[in-house]
Amino acid sequence: NTDNMTISGETIDYGPCAFLEAYDPATVFSSIDTGGRYAFGNQPHLARWNLARLAEALLPLIDDDSERAITQATEIIDAFPGWFDERWQTVLRAKLGLASEQPGDDELAADWLKLLEEGRIDYTLGWRALGPASADASALNALFGTADDGSKQRATAWAARWHARLAAESDGADACRARIQAANPAVIARNHRVEEALEAAVDQGDLEPFDRLLEALRAPFADRDAGDAHAQPAPADVTARYRTFCGT
Repeated sequence: NTDNMTISGETIDYGPCAFLEAYDPATVFSSIDTGGRYAFGNQPHLARWNLARLAEALLPLIDDDSERAITQATEIIDAFPGWFDERWQTVLRAKLGLASEQPGDDELAADWLKLLEEGRIDYTLGWRALGPASADASALNALFGTADDGSKQRATAWAARWHARLAAESDGADACRARIQAANPAVIARNHRVEEALEAAVDQGDLEPFDRLLEALRAPFADRDAGDAHAQPAPADVTARYRTFCGT
């Protein structure tokens, strides 16, 4: 049973899913995943495991000799982490506003994710903030607050490295910012907004919250007003106790 993966690449069963808010690779929402097997950061490993199960089912079609079939399948499964990482780095470069590939890009992205994790920064808003920060690094100040724990200083130092890297892009600052905004949504289906829409529709027959959410999600990459409720994370205490269940 390898839910949420299809040969076509489409996700057809979302099961007990939820969207990440404060960035933490150990985030788990499923009520039955007490060991964190399907934590956010474990998704690539589980994808490989799923593919291994698929390969087992296909062994008789790969080669009549079972040992040769296993050898061929194993080569592919073992290559998957490298393929995934290559694609993931491409995604991260786009989210950072980079079109070209240069040595050190993976460290730059990893250090940004570390900053988000250490600061418990909202994953969506953190990436989105890089748009204005590409022109003015002080735009990151609001993300990392005023606490004197060194996080703001580390973010400032990282931004200096990032700006130097952006300057190496041949198509200029405007193109970099356009890439950032095209790769980082301002609005996602926030868990508490989905629950709000479901509760109103199911319990009260009121589809207005659903319609508002749907309208916001029609243009997820468009800039939003600062007070737009659909662009804001849930209160921390709501996220802390949020759980999902099979059958959701």
